[in-house]
Amino acid sequence: MQAIKDKFNDMSAMRKAKAEAKEEEKAEKELAKTRVEVAREVRLAREAEAAMDLHVHKAAEKIANEEQKYVHDQPEGGTLDPHASSFTNPNLNNAGTGPTNNLL
Repeated sequence: MQAIKDKFNDMSAMRKAKAEAKEEEKAEKELAKTRVEVAREVRLAREAEAAMDLHVHKAAEKIANEEQKYVHDQPEGGTLDPHASSFTNPNLNNAGTGPTNNLL
């Protein structure tokens, strides 16, 4: 009779140890799954950041190209103000004529 009780106790202990090992394995798998998900999100964030940097670089190039267009169209001695109604030329006064010599 004692042998049967010992066998049942051993079986119970074995079942308990297997359940604990199974729970531990499940927890480890869940942790590994979470790590994979985190790594994926980090990768996606890096890709998005790289794409954003590319778009910013392209925008900067377009701005530089547009500025070059205005530099080539600029009158001699003046600057192009895209917000002004016309070119500004320091050699002309407000009336559009050359500078006056007030000393004469």
